[in-house]
Amino acid sequence: MIRVVDLRGRNLDKAGYQELLPRAALDVVSAMTKIEPILQRVKNGDEKDLLALCQEFDGIAPASIRVPQSELDKALAELNPRVRAALEKSADRIRLVHMDQRRKENVTHVVDGGTVTEKWIPVDRVGLYVPGGRAVYPSSVLMNVIPAQIAEVTSIAVASPPQKEFGGLPHPTILATCALLGITEVYAIGGAQAVALFAYGMKGICNKCDLVTGPGNIYVAAAKRALRGVIGIDSEAGPTEIAILADESAYAVDVATDLMSQAEHDVIAAAVLVTNSQALVDQVQEQLEFRVPLTKHAERIKTALTGIQSAIVLVDSVAQGINVVNAYAAEHLEIHTKDARSDATKIRNAGAVFIGRFSPVSLGDYSAGSNHVLPTGGCACHSSGLSVQTFLRGLHFIEYDKKAFTDIIETVVTLAQSEDLPAHGEAMTARLENL
Repeated sequence: MIRVVDLRGRNLDKAGYQELLPRAALDVVSAMTKIEPILQRVKNGDEKDLLALCQEFDGIAPASIRVPQSELDKALAELNPRVRAALEKSADRIRLVHMDQRRKENVTHVVDGGTVTEKWIPVDRVGLYVPGGRAVYPSSVLMNVIPAQIAEVTSIAVASPPQKEFGGLPHPTILATCALLGITEVYAIGGAQAVALFAYGMKGICNKCDLVTGPGNIYVAAAKRALRGVIGIDSEAGPTEIAILADESAYAVDVATDLMSQAEHDVIAAAVLVTNSQALVDQVQEQLEFRVPLTKHAERIKTALTGIQSAIVLVDSVAQGINVVNAYAAEHLEIHTKDARSDATKIRNAGAVFIGRFSPVSLGDYSAGSNHVLPTGGCACHSSGLSVQTFLRGLHFIEYDKKAFTDIIETVVTLAQSEDLPAHGEAMTARLENL
């Protein structure tokens, strides 16, 4: 069901492990070439062009790109009460965690009469992308919108692909979740064209955004890369991935079902088990052979588990396993070891870390309170998951009085001259003429 990569007896550095660990063969550069005409059509077009793109890529053109408020209200009114209660409970937990991410103003007294104040200011306007396709993701609405609201972003727009079965509207649960959170600006558009609409704006349709966040397919990731600089982005979130670090104490059924849960997302989703236990490997393989055919999306899961991006990785020890998962830098990392909490302290590279058998990724996907918009493809080596901080910018306010200014003139002039920028020094000394 899933191939085995044997790293026993191989003490490699980070780069060495990265060369041998499985990754999906995603050609974002090629995708960027394919989407360039789409970006130009949006940049230079009008709503007719947007509708044509919807027809071309989603098989249906909505009545209008902007979703009417009446449809948002209707979707919320018709939302299954149990689903609404689950969304509200999850939203409460997400708010609780993300409220603690708010940043306070900090005033540093550098010298008497000289201060630098750092204020955290939200971006003016954000575009939040919620994917469609094989599944519906109201949870992604929660994960994108709530941090932006806590950051006090004043203008929030959401885009999600139009759906044939709903007359060209995004999925009603997506619309209902937007309404539940007080979001009134929603667009029925997906893919690279949605990112382009947020990046460029379109007169009479959608105002330009400063930042675009949210997960999506390879074309969404390519659009984010292509338009970075025109807009800010959270990350190039690609296909989902899970890594599980486990020893002989792990329950095979837990490990197998957690691998399956991520493989359920997409045929190119990555599922990786890193373990020092051959017995666990055999048991997990048995569980997968038994359970995969019984689940609803069996073919999708089997394709993901048998793909080049998925594998069981055998190591000599948990210590080596920790080095391997730090090199892999998974979007989601679960730790199923005897000393899971202690082992978790040694993790440096992961989007989010799930400790012990009662903290599965599925919990984080919905209701743990953490955010599920996380870096993929090894980007957790340098990037963080979505948070309130994503929507804030640190801005310095500098204020020196006369004495503090005159005391530092010589230092500034010396440095300016050392860089052969004498006018910088003159901008300091000229002020002495009118003291």
